[in-house]
Amino acid sequence: MAGRPREFDREAALEAAMLLFWRRGFAGASMNDLCEAMGVRSPSLYAAFESKEALYLAAFEHYLATEGQAVWDKLAEGATARAGVENLLIKTAETLPKSRTAPAGCMVALGAVSDEWPATIAREVRKVRLELLDNLRTRFDAAVASGELTGATDVDALSRFYLSVIQGMTIQARDGATQAELRGAAKAAMAAWPGKV
Repeated sequence: MAGRPREFDREAALEAAMLLFWRRGFAGASMNDLCEAMGVRSPSLYAAFESKEALYLAAFEHYLATEGQAVWDKLAEGATARAGVENLLIKTAETLPKSRTAPAGCMVALGAVSDEWPATIAREVRKVRLELLDNLRTRFDAAVASGELTGATDVDALSRFYLSVIQGMTIQARDGATQAELRGAAKAAMAAWPGKV
């Protein structure tokens, strides 16, 4: 027997859920708020996503594939690691401030930073943040191998520094920092790029 067709478009529903979770966090987005934002009734939401946690994880994956990928792809652009990091920071500065369509900040940096989050979500968000750190390490390891950075470069410290800059820019964007102000922070961070000794 065929099931009843769903009453909503899954991608549109995920987009709406993503924006609400991004704006309010997991606890701040009630099931009523989610149903209203997604334009569905509770039974349809549960039939499609099973639970609020599963919906958050699906919305988070949607964020990574849409918003996050466009920013982090910039790390691979540029002939050098320095150019890649600069591209990443500039794109971050352009993307983080609130726009007509998106809340300020980064869903990855803002998500699951307190104990109130369900463990499954906290683990997934932490895993993604560690993957971002590894992306920077990989780019910096290649820069050491090519001679762009010296063999004495502390790749782990450099990776943590630039990820911390991005995470800090997220908080500042949430507090109202403009693109120009965040570009200034990006420029200052690039001034800290290690030179050859």
